[in-house]
Amino acid sequence: MDKFSDMEMFASIVKHQGLAAAGRELGLSPATMTARLQALEERYGIKLLNRSTRHISLTDSGDLYHKACLEILDSVRGTENLLQKGVKEVKGSLKISAPKDVGKQYILPILSEFVERYPEVTPYLYLNDHLSNIAESGIDVVIRYGELADSNLILRRLASSRRVLCASPEYLVKKGTPLTPQDLAGHDCLAMIRSHEELKTWHFQLNEQRKSVTVVPKRFSDDGEVIRRWALEGAGIALKSLIDVQVDINERRLVTVLNGYMKNFDTSTSMSSTNLNVVYMSRQYQPKRIRLFLDFLFEKFETELNIPKARG
Repeated sequence: MDKFSDMEMFASIVKHQGLAAAGRELGLSPATMTARLQALEERYGIKLLNRSTRHISLTDSGDLYHKACLEILDSVRGTENLLQKGVKEVKGSLKISAPKDVGKQYILPILSEFVERYPEVTPYLYLNDHLSNIAESGIDVVIRYGELADSNLILRRLASSRRVLCASPEYLVKKGTPLTPQDLAGHDCLAMIRSHEELKTWHFQLNEQRKSVTVVPKRFSDDGEVIRRWALEGAGIALKSLIDVQVDINERRLVTVLNGYMKNFDTSTSMSSTNLNVVYMSRQYQPKRIRLFLDFLFEKFETELNIPKARG
């Protein structure tokens, strides 16, 4: 069988949580389904599913393959739909959610240019720092840091990033520059609130050594843009995504400290937890305006914006 058919089969198995139900959808016998799945795993030399008599679950490799299958199948079906129905006028609503810093600095000008190109598109831009249930929110495109645990969503990396500690030059002249994470105890820190949780325990890694420091913040906010503004005003040290403050650093409005350390709000040291991603629903017939906007968004980030690369 061809690879596309294998992808359809595997996506159906995961969707129905079983080979028999997937086989009924595809018109294949249980024996054929089992043989094709075994052949697929043998082709790549990996195990894709953990199977018992009543339950199946994805392995790490299976989860990666499943996400790729959904994206490829979604793209092919969308192309087929366009070919069958013809290219229609690009119009309708386009609902986007993004963190405030990224939304105002990057997404807003990109969206404005897109709407200028396609004036029949009506944009809705929601700026917030909270994760949404995409399936229930009605949002077409969600831009977020980190990953979302939902295999029914398509996730694509928009830009690599990392966390940095930063403060204004004026603040550092006044308060001094911390040389170790422990030095933060003597500094004014600016902390985020996420889902009513105060993110005041900051985690650091230098080589293989890990250290967690609970700071005593002078100010809190659930708005990342407010944290950045306070840092620019000299109110203290902030733990921010590099993308949010890259322009401020380039123009010396902010200075990074403790640069040798990997930093995060949680104990994860995975760089993927700080990357900027685009998340959207997997749809059999994705509206052309959404597909065009996604292509436009990735093109802008790849070719025109000075987005930093992640480093340790």
